[in-house]
Amino acid sequence: MTKATPTKAILKKTIRVTDACKKCNGKCCRYFALPIETPEDWDDYDDIRWYLCHRDVTVFVEDGEWYLNIKNTCRYLSEEDFRCQNYELRPHICRKYHTDDCDLTGDDYGYELHFTNDRQMEEYMRIKFGDKVFEKLEPKKKKKKAKKKKVK
Repeated sequence: MTKATPTKAILKKTIRVTDACKKCNGKCCRYFALPIETPEDWDDYDDIRWYLCHRDVTVFVEDGEWYLNIKNTCRYLSEEDFRCQNYELRPHICRKYHTDDCDLTGDDYGYELHFTNDRQMEEYMRIKFGDKVFEKLEPKKKKKKAKKKKVK
């Protein structure tokens, strides 16, 4: 089975290249963010701490909503010109994305919270739950048994 590719004439007609597109490096195609449930207890925060132990993962809060952000480049992003190599068949989420509010031209994110590693979450958990928040994870100390001397 051969792969159908759009001709240059079709691409010229359908792709409107703006000034923002000419400057673009495909930043929006280098990650995706998924909503996660708002953490409510220690276990929820510890799960998020686990996410943050992984490379290229961050967690942020925007407008009170929590998101898992995963840095992972779209397979269709051209590294030569940063254009979509699947433009005609791109998913709906890509079709509704506009340069007016893109990562290149839009405002800063203005996250309420942004965690880039597990240590930051640990500090946040200490603030939220107290300094002894991780005591239950520490190994139980074995009580030293006093050796009784045998009397002969």
